[in-house]
Amino acid sequence: MSSKKTEFIVTDLISKIFQQKFWHNKLPTQRDLAAAYQVSRFTIQKALKRLEAIGLIESIQGDGIYIRERALGNPLISNSLTEVPYEDMESKLIYRKKVRPTAKLINIFNLAPDELVWEFRRLRIVRYEISQLETAWMPCRLFPELPREVIEDSVQNYVLEKKYKISHFMTNYRPAVLSREAAEMMNSKKGTPAMDIVSRGLLKDGTIFIYSRIKAIHYECTYIIPFNKDVYQSRRKQAAAKTGNHP
Repeated sequence: MSSKKTEFIVTDLISKIFQQKFWHNKLPTQRDLAAAYQVSRFTIQKALKRLEAIGLIESIQGDGIYIRERALGNPLISNSLTEVPYEDMESKLIYRKKVRPTAKLINIFNLAPDELVWEFRRLRIVRYEISQLETAWMPCRLFPELPREVIEDSVQNYVLEKKYKISHFMTNYRPAVLSREAAEMMNSKKGTPAMDIVSRGLLKDGTIFIYSRIKAIHYECTYIIPFNKDVYQSRRKQAAAKTGNHP
């Protein structure tokens, strides 16, 4: 887990980046940032590494640290895993099998009744600590084979290797607590606060290639999204119509 100082610096730099506080989209030097925040350069390096991991900045050797302009025009979502280097993460497969899909999975994947799906469960381990328990499904028609090493490495990389083009992930978050079964698998206690994360991965042609349910502990998530004036005004009008007040 990051220190409170690092968390503050990351959040403050993201805020200043979207406030366009940096001239020519270039951040101050590490030395200047350390002086401004009254911390060590090591703390600044940790903060910048996180911003680089989520794709907000890039370091150009001999030139400086620049803001990625493409990142400014899109919603920014960072979470506890996107900020962790791949070498500090690992996955451990619990099981993997082909199953007949439920009615819900048939609808999600738009399957024929006789088609099968892969079902697998894995633990996500971050810096030697179990942080997530994931159960996921993938259609066999897209992935006739799903090797163990893929699940324990990177499903997304496997999808790209199969020449599919990933478009979006649609994700829902809600607070939860660990069940007895989940707690036992995660070496935790029943009732531990967690995040229930449900996600669908979409290809460029709109096909769903994965559906997953995750129980996550020690989870943090940051959103930066554009303000939608039209949606805001529409909701205000609807509220005013119900109360008889003008927006």
